[in-house]
Amino acid sequence: MIARLRSPALHWTRAVPVLAIVLLVLAWGRSLPVLLVVLVTLFLAGAVLSAVHHAEVIAHRVGEPFGSLVLAIAVTIIEVALIVTLMADGGDKSRTLARDTVFAAVMITCNGIVGLCLLIGALKRRVAVFNAEGTGAALATVTTLAGLSLVLPTFTLSTPGPGFAPAQLVFAAVAALLLYGAFVTTQTVRHRDYFLPVTSSGQVIDVEEHADPPTRAGALASLGLLALALVAVVGLAKTVSPTIEGGVTAAGLPHAVVGVVIALLVLLPETIAAVRAVRRDRVQTSLNLGFGSAMASIGLTIPAVALASVWLSGPLELGLGATHMVLLALTVVVGTLTVIPGRATPLQGVVHLVLLAGYIVLAVSP
Repeated sequence: MIARLRSPALHWTRAVPVLAIVLLVLAWGRSLPVLLVVLVTLFLAGAVLSAVHHAEVIAHRVGEPFGSLVLAIAVTIIEVALIVTLMADGGDKSRTLARDTVFAAVMITCNGIVGLCLLIGALKRRVAVFNAEGTGAALATVTTLAGLSLVLPTFTLSTPGPGFAPAQLVFAAVAALLLYGAFVTTQTVRHRDYFLPVTSSGQVIDVEEHADPPTRAGALASLGLLALALVAVVGLAKTVSPTIEGGVTAAGLPHAVVGVVIALLVLLPETIAAVRAVRRDRVQTSLNLGFGSAMASIGLTIPAVALASVWLSGPLELGLGATHMVLLALTVVVGTLTVIPGRATPLQGVVHLVLLAGYIVLAVSP
């Protein structure tokens, strides 16, 4: 009976990524009618749910905190590829594409994913409990990466505009890779216990209790299907982006709103995975996903953009404006105050979500 109940779900999650890739190939580079836009949107949602399923299978196989890294890194690698591809298309808008995308990812992950998971966890158990040492290390790394890559370019004097000189861009890229590599080593080797879920009494949970882990073959199959699903998510999001852009333009909204919408679509798999984790009382796993995604977004995007700038023409703007720097500073201060106690009430979750709402409002009405 159990096999019968599980079979349709497994079949569905295996079929959707393949069908979504087929649809992506057929729709790529074409002007889509309304009916096809609806079909693409449905398959986009299906690919998101499939990606979450396969990421959870892999996470259950390898355990935490390795499982949290799988989805974050996979999504970010494809996101970086999308950024570089769009930048290669040229145009005046491409000079701020990397900055806008990375900052959107930071705000969505550090305030949206983190705030939502803290709110759900605290409402469920009165207080959401996590490991302050591991979460604090993640927040410190995200803060340093954001400061070096997104804030300093606004104040450098070597080049006009909020950008880096070539030597400065090389330093930022090397520093980003070094910091991200050091964090991953800390998370998975030297201080792995800092990133494992904890109980309300502070006891570390090192073993999943609900089911036997999948086989090696099943985990490898899920890894391949996860890659297909993520490619489909990003590709289909890019396919419907002209429709979204047309709607935004028709509504008289700033072009930056398009980047926010696309970032929300691309980060849906991580958001759903984080919410599912916190509903299983794995608050730390959710925070690993949130801060880890922000870190991977900066740590992988900046080196890729630095490399791509060798053959891409036109200026590259990385520095944030005053409004966005204020939002980043508020995010860091609030995040620090949230992390220090190692536990959070619903209030902290609401504060982070309000910061995300403020970012979206200012994107719509700068």
